[in-house]
Amino acid sequence: MFIGHFAPALVAAARPNAAGLGTLFVAAQLVDIGFAALLIPGVEAMRIVPGITAMNPMDLYHMPYTHSLLGALIWAKVFGLLVWFATKRKAAAIGAALVVVSHWFVDLAVHIPDLTLYGAPPKLGLGIWNHPAIAMPLEIAFIGAALVYYAHRTRAPTGNRRLWILAGLLAFAQAVDWFGPKEPAYSLAIPATMLFAYALLAAIAAWAGTNRQLMGASS
Repeated sequence: MFIGHFAPALVAAARPNAAGLGTLFVAAQLVDIGFAALLIPGVEAMRIVPGITAMNPMDLYHMPYTHSLLGALIWAKVFGLLVWFATKRKAAAIGAALVVVSHWFVDLAVHIPDLTLYGAPPKLGLGIWNHPAIAMPLEIAFIGAALVYYAHRTRAPTGNRRLWILAGLLAFAQAVDWFGPKEPAYSLAIPATMLFAYALLAAIAAWAGTNRQLMGASS
């Protein structure tokens, strides 16, 4: 799953005293941001194996520090502390940490067995990526419902134009992920592209969420 990971960020951003939407977009993909960063020096590893799943050719065979449940909990704890130091709001810190952890559980549904509990076997994953007729509508429904929820729970004095720009960018990014050309072999272009995409989406989310308030909140 790609843009579906941002659904918990949108839901969390519509709660009182939440962290900003841009911060929560970072939280939603922090595990993959860490993975991309660790790919560059070779601390974690992947390879391209055409046909390994029906939806993408990534063999994610070594990612103990980011895609273990223990690793995700540690990333969540650190990120939650950073949010608390920045905002001094307990609700914002807890919400951000929960969004970080949500990544592992969403991955559990779609990945083939390449996730772990603590960095060692058994490897886990329900493999919905092997069933595009399920995975694709599920991702659209997941992010679509979250966008509608966020739009209904928040308001902006200038309307929803920024939010729909964000929605359009998410749809474009997902279309590229599904239907765009695939790298024939692993190269540093893969983590570089990942980091660029996550930074761009978080920046647009921050822009989209800047002027939004919860319904009923004072101006």
